[in-house]
Amino acid sequence: MSFDVVVPTVGRHSLSRLLDALGACSGPPPVRVLLVDDRRDRSRPLLAAGVPEGVEIVAGRGAGPAAARNLGWRRARAGWVAFLDDDVVPTGTWLADLAADLDGLPPEVAASQGRIVVPMPAGRRPTDWERNVRGLESARWATADMAYRRDVLARVGGFDERFPRAYREDADLGLRVVEAGYRIATGRRVVTHPVRAAGRFVSVRVQAGNADDVLMRGLHGAGWRDRAGVPRGRRSRHLAVTGLGLVALGGLLARRGGPQEGARGGRTGRRTRLAGLLAGAGWLGGTAELALARVLPGPRTAGEVATMAVTSVLLPPVACWHWLAGWARLPRLLADRDRAPRPGWRGSPGPSSGLDRRPKAVLLDRDGTLVVDVPYNGDPDRVVAMPGAREAVERLRAAGLATAVVSNQSGVARGRIRVEQVEAVNRRVEELLGPLGPWLVCVHGPWEGCGCRKPAPGLIEAAASALGVDPADCVVIGDVGSDVEAARAAGARSVLVPTAVTREEEVAAAPAVAADLLAAVELLLGPQGTAGG
Repeated sequence: MSFDVVVPTVGRHSLSRLLDALGACSGPPPVRVLLVDDRRDRSRPLLAAGVPEGVEIVAGRGAGPAAARNLGWRRARAGWVAFLDDDVVPTGTWLADLAADLDGLPPEVAASQGRIVVPMPAGRRPTDWERNVRGLESARWATADMAYRRDVLARVGGFDERFPRAYREDADLGLRVVEAGYRIATGRRVVTHPVRAAGRFVSVRVQAGNADDVLMRGLHGAGWRDRAGVPRGRRSRHLAVTGLGLVALGGLLARRGGPQEGARGGRTGRRTRLAGLLAGAGWLGGTAELALARVLPGPRTAGEVATMAVTSVLLPPVACWHWLAGWARLPRLLADRDRAPRPGWRGSPGPSSGLDRRPKAVLLDRDGTLVVDVPYNGDPDRVVAMPGAREAVERLRAAGLATAVVSNQSGVARGRIRVEQVEAVNRRVEELLGPLGPWLVCVHGPWEGCGCRKPAPGLIEAAASALGVDPADCVVIGDVGSDVEAARAAGARSVLVPTAVTREEEVAAAPAVAADLLAAVELLLGPQGTAGG
C-alpha cells in the first residue's frame, strides 16, 4: 500500500518536531513527504537544519491551507495521500498503523481518518482555549490526520480554496466525498496535537470562522451541520445578546439627547429609556451567562477569569459581524469559479470520452494550459508555468507519449507582437518545462478565415502529421472551447482544463474536464503515471 504524506506549513517551530517523529516511525516509509511552504515571506529557510532525505518542499501561494493541500496532493504520485498538520506529533507506530488502516479498504471507502489526541494539562482544569483545541478529538474528517485516495480527490476537485482558513475546509471536502457516494472510515493510528500558545484574544479572532459557516450553508444547504457532525454553537444567543446591546445603546443615546418637548414626547422618551434599561439588563444577563459558561469549567485563575470577562463582552458582536459579512460576501464567493473545486472528471472516463484507450500523442495548448495566460505576451520574462505543468509534462515523457504544442497567436496579425517574440516566448516555455516536441502556431487573425486557427482542425492535423500519428490517436488538452472544437473537427479526443476565461457552456459541452493539467494527464495515465493499454 503506497502513500505520500502532505504537510501544509507556515513555518511553525513544531514542523521539525513532526518531521523528527515521522522519521523515527516504524513501518513502511511514504513514497514522498511533501511540505507545502505557504509562508508569504520566504526570506528564511523553512528548515534551519536542512531538508531531510525523502522530503520535498513545494512552494505555496500563501493562499491558505486549502490551496496548500491542493498543491500537495496534485504533486503526489502514490495512490493514497495522507494529510498531516504541521503541529501534530505522530506516534512511534504511525506509519505502520497507517499502512494497516489503508490495507484492504474496499473501493467505496475514499478516506481513512486518524485519531487525534489533545493532551490536557496535569494538575489543573483546562483553559477555554485548551478546551477549544480539544474539540479536534471529536471532529469529523479533520485533516490534522486524514488520508484520501488520490483519484477520489481528483474526482471531487480537492479542497475548496474559497475557505481561506483552517476551518470548515475539511468538513466541506468530507461532505462532497460522501455526497459522491463514498464512505469515510476511521482508522486506529494516532497523532497527538499539543495546544500551542495563543494570546488572550484568540477566542475573539477565531470568530472569523462564522463567515465560513455561511459559505457552508450556501454550498450544502441548511442541514449541513447535521450531515457533517458539527455542533450548532451559540449563534442564536450571540444574535440575541448583540441585539439587546444595540437597543440598550440606543436607549442610552436617546437619554443623553435631552428631554423631549410636550407630553407625547415625554411618554416616548420614558418608553425609550425603559426599553433601553430592559435591553441593558438582558444584555448584561446574556453576557454574564456566556462568561460563566466559559469560566466554570476552567482553572478559575484571576487571569483566566479576567480574560473570559473581557472577551465575553466582545464575542457576540464580533461573531455577528463576521456572520453578516459572510452573507454579504456569499454571492461573490459562490460565483468565484477560480477558487472553487473543479472535479477531475465527471464519472469514470469511458468510451463516451474516448479516454479509455491509450493515445499515441498529446497536443498541448500553450496559454492558460502550459503557462499563465498573458494576452499578446512577447516578453519571455513574463512567462510563468501553470501549477503542476512541469510534472505533468514529465509524466507524459516518462510514459513514452509524444507531445506537441498547438497555439493560436493572433497578436501577430493584430500588430501587437512579432513572430520573433512569439518564438522567444516559446523557447522560454521549453526552458521551464523541457522539450515539448514540434510547435504548431497560427499567427492569423479570426477574421482571415484560415484553416489552421483553432477551432479549425489545421493545427491538430499538422501536429499529428509532424509526429507521424493519426489525429484519432491524439488527445488535445486546452483551456477553452476552441481547443475542444478543433480536436473534434480533426477527429482527435480532448480534455478541457477550465480557467477564469472558460465559459460555462464550454465546460458543459466538453467530453472530459480536468481540474488542471496534472489532473488531465492522469485521466490518460492514471495516478501512478503509467499509461494504460
